[in-house]
Amino acid sequence: MAEDDFVEAIGEGELKEGSMKLVNVAGRGILLVRHGAEVYGVSNRCPHMGCSLANGKLKEYIVTCPCHGWSFDVRSGEYQKAKQIKLLTYECKIQDGKIYVKIPDDI
Repeated sequence: MAEDDFVEAIGEGELKEGSMKLVNVAGRGILLVRHGAEVYGVSNRCPHMGCSLANGKLKEYIVTCPCHGWSFDVRSGEYQKAKQIKLLTYECKIQDGKIYVKIPDDI
């Protein structure tokens, strides 16, 4: 996959403002979060015990794992209590009524 390639994930209308949705893009579970004109993508699995973040709670830009309460900022992927622990983040864009996710070659 070329470095600048974005992969279509879902239609823009499938991700409402202030909500999150789990998608499968290029074999990866990616949690998409929408705030206004921005879409953020993070890996769906909590690094603590591997729980699905899609079953967690979203408040503003913070998603909280349903298993043990770990909270992550979807803009940076950072765990709120230890910034060195991070989720993988994915660049996203909205274009022509669709949401696209960039899948880097190196992960």
